[in-house]
Amino acid sequence: MMKSYVSDTSALMGGHLTRLVKSGEFEGCQIIVPKAVVAALEQEARLGRDSGFSGLAELRRLKQLSDEGRITLELVGERPAEIGSADKIAASVREIARAKGAVLVTSDEVMAEVARVEGVEVQFLRPAPSERMPKLLEYFRPGVMSVHLKERVRPMAKVGRPDNLRLEVLDENPLTEAQLREMVHEIIERAREDPEGRVEIERSGATVVQFREYRIAIARPPFSDGLEITAVRPIVKVTLDDYHLSEKLKERLRKRAEGILIAGPPGAGKTTFAQALAEFYRSQSKIVKTMESPRDLQVSDEITQYTALEDDMAKTADILLLVRPDYTIYDELRKTSDFQIFADMRLAGVGMVGVVHSTRAIDAVQRLIGRVELGMIPMIADTVIFIKEGQIKEVYSLSTRVGVPHGMVEADLARPMVEVTDFETGEPVYQIYSFGEEVVVMPVRREPTRNEKRKAEMIRAEIRRLIGGDVEVRMISADSALVIADEEDVSRIIGRGGRTVERLERKLGVRIEVRSRDVEDEEI
Repeated sequence: MMKSYVSDTSALMGGHLTRLVKSGEFEGCQIIVPKAVVAALEQEARLGRDSGFSGLAELRRLKQLSDEGRITLELVGERPAEIGSADKIAASVREIARAKGAVLVTSDEVMAEVARVEGVEVQFLRPAPSERMPKLLEYFRPGVMSVHLKERVRPMAKVGRPDNLRLEVLDENPLTEAQLREMVHEIIERAREDPEGRVEIERSGATVVQFREYRIAIARPPFSDGLEITAVRPIVKVTLDDYHLSEKLKERLRKRAEGILIAGPPGAGKTTFAQALAEFYRSQSKIVKTMESPRDLQVSDEITQYTALEDDMAKTADILLLVRPDYTIYDELRKTSDFQIFADMRLAGVGMVGVVHSTRAIDAVQRLIGRVELGMIPMIADTVIFIKEGQIKEVYSLSTRVGVPHGMVEADLARPMVEVTDFETGEPVYQIYSFGEEVVVMPVRREPTRNEKRKAEMIRAEIRRLIGGDVEVRMISADSALVIADEEDVSRIIGRGGRTVERLERKLGVRIEVRSRDVEDEEI
């Protein structure tokens, strides 16, 4: 008597039945597919989801095996006018299996357990990882960082390192849609069966798969203008020692920095540095977690990687606040909600490391403006590390101070400011403050123009002629200067009632503020 099997959606999406027929285990049997399952797969495919396309591709292969006489394929039941919930479809599949006296084939653990309770015979297909690598990965020869495949286009790859990448054509023959569809099916199937594989994101027209160290993004119409696969892998796994950090920066990362932004343009090596920093904290006996969507950081098993819980990172944060890790790597901050979650966790006492896309180091700080209170920024992010071409190019530290902003000279214009300084030198680079209704990001360190240099020299020469002392002159703008002098010379430069400095201002056409060198040193 021919043995009968009823398949649910999970068995078809995983491509298990074809494999069992070809292995001989299901040779000559009857495979029953409920029409409700076919309808569910069709709906998934129409929504642009690769799981639906994979299930339909498996049905096509089963039809071919049936035409060859190796199995009998039968579609049964009523096709629903509307696709019900997954629970209703599962219940109808179990009912058909019971009515036919057939074995239910599934790779869904919940489905298998419910069927056993209902007295239905079950063959549970536990995914068994294959040793054969997906064809897509054959493109990853040594030195290839990413592979870019699209229908009607020659396959291409980025080769080299982040600081020296070149785009190479891998094959002169353009890929066909059929070739890419076969690759997609293989990727989805392998991701579902491999313990180190998972479908991270599935949306209408887009799927993101993490397979071992490879992150694979699949796009299809109508989201894209053609079927496309982009796969990326890390070239190297590095440690902080590979970045040759100064002892001063190592000490800050070890003891003080608890709100870190890792900034840089796409492909600059931000994620690689975040991985190295996560391992550094783990080696310091810290509990480290990550928040990622998709989860693609390559870190040790001791570091638990979390994704968006029920598609909501705020819910992930709620869990992490209960777990209370020492440090959390948030990869990456894009939307306002991401920055707000980062801020909430930091203010709750969790050490936070956020990865941010930006073309300049200061841009990472500016992305916090308007999303959190200005005065809270240094409490949320005290350190910015800017990565470009795989190297640390700039490190900023953030603090709050009260003073007269750069470019202003009136003492009554003093106000609270966020001061951004070069971490290694301690020199101010930017000042961020409120001016009326606006938030101003004022560069402090800049090269004076030739005209400003000439005016500074004229001021210095006039003061030397008047008092015989040497002073430092900083041009704040084309018509404003700061004169820094020894305490005993300040009053002589200003003159009685300010007359001396006023004469200088009229003669040189520059507004002059005079400060004591001791006061200036204290502010710095």
